[in-house]
Amino acid sequence: MMPGSLARYSLHPDWILMQHFYDLKKISLEGSLVTIGSFDGVHIGHKQIIHSLVNQAHQAGIPAVVVTFHPHPQLVLNNESRPYYLTMPEKKAQLLGKLGIDLVLTYPFTLETSQMNPEDFISQLHEHLKFSELWVGYDFALGKDRRGTPSHLRDLGQVYKYKVHEIPAYSHEGELVSSSLIRSKIRSGQIRKAAQLLGRPFEIGGEVIKGEKRGKSLGFATSNLDIEPEVINIKPGVYACRAIVSGKTYSAVTNIGYRPTFGEDLKAPRIEAHLLDFSGDLYGNWIDLVFIDRLRDEMKFSQVSDLVEQISSDVEQAREILAD
Repeated sequence: MMPGSLARYSLHPDWILMQHFYDLKKISLEGSLVTIGSFDGVHIGHKQIIHSLVNQAHQAGIPAVVVTFHPHPQLVLNNESRPYYLTMPEKKAQLLGKLGIDLVLTYPFTLETSQMNPEDFISQLHEHLKFSELWVGYDFALGKDRRGTPSHLRDLGQVYKYKVHEIPAYSHEGELVSSSLIRSKIRSGQIRKAAQLLGRPFEIGGEVIKGEKRGKSLGFATSNLDIEPEVINIKPGVYACRAIVSGKTYSAVTNIGYRPTFGEDLKAPRIEAHLLDFSGDLYGNWIDLVFIDRLRDEMKFSQVSDLVEQISSDVEQAREILAD
């Protein structure tokens, strides 16, 4: 999707038009309510902010706006480039749209951005969004030396005539909900726990690319997915998934790993999905994999026949899980 383009997302009970911009200068609103944050994953803690914002904005008849950042500030400040994100910008905007957000600004975050005074950033933002209320998390800090705290934003609100809502921490089963916590759950294979914290199953998507067709030779044809390298790495292993292809949903067994049985020297884990009860050519298609449960660790087998037997068992176990 091109920056600034329009996208429709199915909402309940109505359809609304959601806009996604990457350039603040292309936005000119006469009024809005705004929240600022990274919102990676759009988890259950984020939803507390979004629901409050959306309800008040729509009651007032003005747009509900999310200002988020890409790349993630932590990666820029630490000069890192690694698999990290729970949601890439377009997916994040889609999820926010489904929650009722009218406009998403994905603000390009650079070292220069990090050195902006919060006064300058808020002035720039207010010029284009004309917001009268601003929602931020309790631990929010913006700009140079992290001076843009909720307290400082309230002071600026006296200048720009906006009110600040500071949202407290949100806990689930004794854990403080955060994107960092969810990343740790996914990296350790705790898919069900990650789903609880996200409020939905974790998912990734990618284009099907050519593979060695080894799965087909074993009787279990697989689709090899080309995932954006910035997306978080899931712990290697075998997972029960739902695979969505061209609007249709299939049960699937997904292997993430390094193919130890075949002695391959892979530098990065492969993601291979076997769609149950599907036959056909998927090369070039986009597949969204929705992770429901983890079945087992990746294993090295001394004989290929043992691998085939284990895959058969994985398929049956996945059928039982996905039938629920």
